[in-house]
Amino acid sequence: MTIASWFVLIGALMLSMGFLTVIINRLPITSSMFYLAVGILIGPTGFALFHFNPLEQSGFLEILTECAVLISLFAAGVKMPVPVSFKRWRSPIQLAFLSMLITVALVAAFGYYLLQLPLGAAILLGAIIAPTDPVLATDVQVRHHGDEDHLRFALTCEAGMNDGTAFPFVMLGLGLLGLHELGEYGSQWFLIDIIWATVAGLGIGVLFGCLLGYLVWYVRSSGEKITVLHDFLGLGLIASVYGLSLSVDAWGFLAVFAAAVALRQTETSLVLKKKQPVARAKLQDAKIAQESDAPFQHLSEGTLIFNEHLERLSELVLIILLGGTLFIDSWSWRAVGFAAFIFLVARPLSVYIGLWRSGMPMPIRGMSAWFGVRGIGSLYYLMYAIQHGLPQDLALELIHLVFIAITLSIFIHGVSVKPLVRRYEKLFKSSD
Repeated sequence: MTIASWFVLIGALMLSMGFLTVIINRLPITSSMFYLAVGILIGPTGFALFHFNPLEQSGFLEILTECAVLISLFAAGVKMPVPVSFKRWRSPIQLAFLSMLITVALVAAFGYYLLQLPLGAAILLGAIIAPTDPVLATDVQVRHHGDEDHLRFALTCEAGMNDGTAFPFVMLGLGLLGLHELGEYGSQWFLIDIIWATVAGLGIGVLFGCLLGYLVWYVRSSGEKITVLHDFLGLGLIASVYGLSLSVDAWGFLAVFAAAVALRQTETSLVLKKKQPVARAKLQDAKIAQESDAPFQHLSEGTLIFNEHLERLSELVLIILLGGTLFIDSWSWRAVGFAAFIFLVARPLSVYIGLWRSGMPMPIRGMSAWFGVRGIGSLYYLMYAIQHGLPQDLALELIHLVFIAITLSIFIHGVSVKPLVRRYEKLFKSSD
C-alpha cells in the first residue's frame, strides 16, 4: 500500500467511527474489534494488500507503542478519584503487584515446561503478557473524574500501575538470556531494577505532578489574565517525567501514571482549600464560587480530552498493523492454547489469589478475573526485548504467541464486555 492509500484508509476509518459510534455502542463489539477486522481483511489473511513485519519494523513499533502507552497512562491517571487513600487503593495495588507477579510465574512455568522455552525466554514471555492494557479496555475504564465505580477503578488503576511493575521481570528475563546485567546472585537486578527504579519512578512522578499543579494554581491566582495551554501542559508533563525517569534508570511508565494522579490530587486539594474561606465568609454569589473551582477542573478536563483523542488515534493505527501481521497459519494450536491458558487459568487464578482477604465483593472479583485485556503494553515490551538483542528464533516464537494472545483478547473480551458490564451494573443497582 502507498502512503496515499494509508491516508485514505485511516481517514475512512475515522469518518466511519465518527458516524458509526452510536451503532457500535449498541452492538456487542468494540472499536478495537472493528479496526482489527479491517487489518485482517486487508492483511495477509485477507486481500494481502499489505504485510507488516514486526521483526523488521520492531524499532518503529517500539516507539509507536511507547507513545501510545504513555498517553493512555496519563489519561487513566487524571481520571483517578481523589483523595488517594490506602483503603481505596488496596485492591488495585494487590492486582498490580501480587496478581501480576503470580501471572508472570504461571506463564513462565507454562512456557518453560509445556512450550519448552529457555527459562529466560519463559520469564520474559510472562512479563510481556502479564500487564493488562489501559488502551484497549475503554469499556471497563473509569469514564470521568467523578466515576466511583469500584470495578472500573480497580481495573483502570491496575492497568496504570502494572505497565511499570512488569518492567523488572522483563529485565530479569533478558538478564537470564545474557542481554542484561543482573549482578551477583541478582543483586543488581533487585537493588536497581526493582527497588531504585520503582521508588525513583514514583518519586519523580509525584514530585512533577504536584509541582505542575501548584504552578498552574499560582499562575491562575496571580490576578493576571494568562492563557494556559492545557494540551501542552499535559504533553510536557508526560515528556519531562518520562525523559527524566529514563535518564536515571527509573520506570518511566510508573512515573507518568503517578504524575497524573498527583496532578489530579493536587488540583483537587487546592480547589477545596479555596472553597473553605468562601464558605466561612458565606458568599452567596454562585459565579464567584464557580470561578474558584474552574482553574484545576478545567485543566484536568482539557488535558484529558486531548489525550483521549490521541489515544483513539494510536489505537486505530496499532490495531490495524496488528491485523496486518497475521497469516492463516499463525493460528496454531500452540498459540491458541497459550492464549486459553492466560484467559482461563493464569488471569483468574492470579486475581483470586491476589485479592485474597481484600474485602472486594465476589462479583467484582469475578469480573476482574475475566477482564484482563492484553494489548498495546504487551506489544511494547516485546518490541523492547527485540530491540535489546533478543535472538531471532526466540523473537519469532514470542511474536507468534503474543500476537495471537492479543488478537484473541481483543475479540473474546470485546464480545463479552458489554453484556457482562450491563449485567454487573444491573446487579449492583438492584442491590443498592
